[in-house]
Amino acid sequence: MILIADEMHPALMQGLRDQQIPFNYQPHIALHEVLDVIAQYEGVVVRTKFSIDKKFIDAAPRLQFIARAGSGTDNIDVTYATHRGIQIINAPEGLCDAVAEHTIGCILALQHKILKSNEEVKNLEWKREENRGFELMNSTVGIIGYGHTGSAVAKKLSGFGVHVLAFDKYRKAEQGEENRFFFDAYATSSSLHTIYEQTDILTIHVPLTKETEGWINRKFFEQFKKPIVFINTARGGIVNSFDLIQALQGGIVKAAALDVLEQEPPFSSEGESTGWFNTLRAMQQVIFTPHIAGWSTQGYERISTVLSAKIINFYSSKRNS
Repeated sequence: MILIADEMHPALMQGLRDQQIPFNYQPHIALHEVLDVIAQYEGVVVRTKFSIDKKFIDAAPRLQFIARAGSGTDNIDVTYATHRGIQIINAPEGLCDAVAEHTIGCILALQHKILKSNEEVKNLEWKREENRGFELMNSTVGIIGYGHTGSAVAKKLSGFGVHVLAFDKYRKAEQGEENRFFFDAYATSSSLHTIYEQTDILTIHVPLTKETEGWINRKFFEQFKKPIVFINTARGGIVNSFDLIQALQGGIVKAAALDVLEQEPPFSSEGESTGWFNTLRAMQQVIFTPHIAGWSTQGYERISTVLSAKIINFYSSKRNS
């Protein structure tokens, strides 16, 4: 029996139902209620409603898999779950196109000052010269993290006439012409050093782990040889917000688009916000979205379809082993 403890698209439940896999759909169940019953279940499906930590896992002796409806697994203690023999299932394929489109939308919004000029026109200001944009053509886009999402960004950028450099320490590149290495037809494999040297626009697509938490900091930004446009649609915890502010103030980062932040939301229900966020939101060259890069209508259904297929495959593998 599977406990589905978060709101999901009906495609997930229909896929399980078609294969006669029993489940209990409880999208509004609270964490304390889950802890009371989780010992009965061999699988649990979540999004981001709560964390699955050691306490949770210890309360679930029958648990065989944890399925996360999304790409990241930072709300799961993956190390402890793996130690306990519990399989982690996620669905990065489901949202990669939505995140890639959002990323490119952010790049275009910053390069062509779309949000700034929109606000000015609404305020009856008609400023053309002050809003002269920068074309993507012939610029260098650096992508850090070349999994499902990073590669989708590169593919969608292929029509813009840009040079794409990609760094991924866990992915092997193939040798091509002139002793250069390529991940695919859309990106040249690159060292971080080359990205620091050549990048005009940087976009991040790595998971939040112990290795990447706070990795993008003052030392990171200081490596760049020219001012960059910075896009983060991955996880807020990867970036040190105070160091990003310093990079913006110092001109190392000339503009930034942030779909994710260290604290979400960065303000209370009473409207009180943290100091670093107040500084960022006062900067005209910084734009925000509320962690919606993957929040498309199609992605909502697709992620459930992908997750359903992987859960079905989990049970199929068990039967055949």
